[in-house]
Amino acid sequence: MAYWIKMNYERETYLVDLDSVSAFASGFNKRIAFWLPANGKQMIINHQINPKTYEDILGYIQRITTHCPTNYWVRIVYDRHEYIIDLNRLNTFVIDSSQRITFWLPDGKEPVIINPQTNAEAYSKILDFIHNKTGHSLP
Repeated sequence: MAYWIKMNYERETYLVDLDSVSAFASGFNKRIAFWLPANGKQMIINHQINPKTYEDILGYIQRITTHCPTNYWVRIVYDRHEYIIDLNRLNTFVIDSSQRITFWLPDGKEPVIINPQTNAEAYSKILDFIHNKTGHSLP
């Protein structure tokens, strides 16, 4: 089911299906970022400049992270931002000799590196997801 929002951004009007967005990021500055599907354009929504769109997206994030059993949304704190990511939309995971897990946001082309010592909860969630989804275990 689609969840469309209409928003003004950089003097253009966008219609975006938020169900097609695979990751959201927020910082401590009342901004939400996400990447448009298909072209990867980053959209940054500021609470002061676009309060209605900001609240709409915040409400959507609340809904998907609490009431969406078909997706595997997780919250990960990384690089001074909180990411909300649908792990089902990721297609590559890499583990290095230091046991760090790297994956790339599908639309943002951004690598995320999770260290087991500094982000144990997210690390555990990702390992569980990998095992449940693929049947493979990473060391």
